[in-house]
Amino acid sequence: MNNIENRSSGVLSQPEFSSATALSTAANYIMNSPELFTRTYRTYIRLRENGCLTLKFWHSNAVDSTWDLGVDANASEPGGEWSIEAAYVADGGAMPDGSVVPGSQVPVTFGGDLSRQVKSGEQFWSDELLLELPEGHLLAFTWTLKTAGAGKSFPFNVEGMLVSGYDAPGTLAAQESASGFSESDKLQVLPSFLGYKKDVTKKLVFLGDSITQGVRTAKDQYAHWAARIAEGLGTQFGLWNIGSGWGRAYDVATDGPWLHKAQQGDEVLIVLGVNDLDIGQRPADELLRDLAHIISRIKEARPEAAVILSTVPPFNFEGGGRETHWRKVNDCIRTSPPAGVDRVFDMAAVLSVPAPADHRIKPEYMSDEFDPHPNGAAGKAVADAFLAWYGDVHQSA
Repeated sequence: MNNIENRSSGVLSQPEFSSATALSTAANYIMNSPELFTRTYRTYIRLRENGCLTLKFWHSNAVDSTWDLGVDANASEPGGEWSIEAAYVADGGAMPDGSVVPGSQVPVTFGGDLSRQVKSGEQFWSDELLLELPEGHLLAFTWTLKTAGAGKSFPFNVEGMLVSGYDAPGTLAAQESASGFSESDKLQVLPSFLGYKKDVTKKLVFLGDSITQGVRTAKDQYAHWAARIAEGLGTQFGLWNIGSGWGRAYDVATDGPWLHKAQQGDEVLIVLGVNDLDIGQRPADELLRDLAHIISRIKEARPEAAVILSTVPPFNFEGGGRETHWRKVNDCIRTSPPAGVDRVFDMAAVLSVPAPADHRIKPEYMSDEFDPHPNGAAGKAVADAFLAWYGDVHQSA
């Protein structure tokens, strides 16, 4: 495995904790500043359950997937050195406005300490904490991060915001009001895993790119298909969404932190290939080889894990042989998937227009007339199809 991985502190060592949200917190970028700075980040998250919660957080100080062509951030690139000056969870209220409900802040500690120095590429857990979160209210996660110097420091997600976030200069983590905070733009800075103590029947991991992450769906609405599937399955199923914008199969095949996350699932749904074929301009054989490698590594780590491989969603592929390679990959997935695949889910069949133009997404499912990212209506269609298919599969098993 990649040398920045630390198995002893990995997610697998805390089996009693399940992902508390269907929001992806994967990292596809890294902060790069010409000077050191201290800044506070506050993010509002809908949890899968509210009430009296035992929470715990895990973080991987590394980039998961390559951003664009890799000039700024590459898959498995370790983060730099930085520190957590303070961190809190709180009742964020029903509306994310930059403030938290007075008196609801609970400090996040690390080995009993309120702060923590973070080493390059490190993985680590917080301590457990208790939070009472009323029904209909959002979790507010706030932390102040301080860089150790100029250059690259902490990884984050730079895609369009799916949830409301705020940031401010200075050490404001303990502050309850919104004073000094500004709404964040393409700046989701969160721990890699937001967990709560929950006995679940099965833990599912959804591994994919921006389509899995839910990019271009409405902010704070959880309209993307992964969130809708989580809601449809119910909380007896754990679901960790690790979709990452611009992500591609060859990022996961670097055997780094992103693969390590995927290896935590009892069942892993893989929806990769759009960016390999598009921005990566890779031929079908290379994509299939990387998918086979990912599947084999998941099975090596957890032989009992079930792997669901999805067909590559349509993305209006044109030019450079993209459509041809897309068809070849999907034909292979449907008829002779890589070794280790337990089941195939045909997402492309849900989103595509009828043949022979089935490399194109249905216009009503596009984010706008130019952007083939699936919208909320597409999220519902995929979730409905998956839930019906998943139920049938398990009833016949």
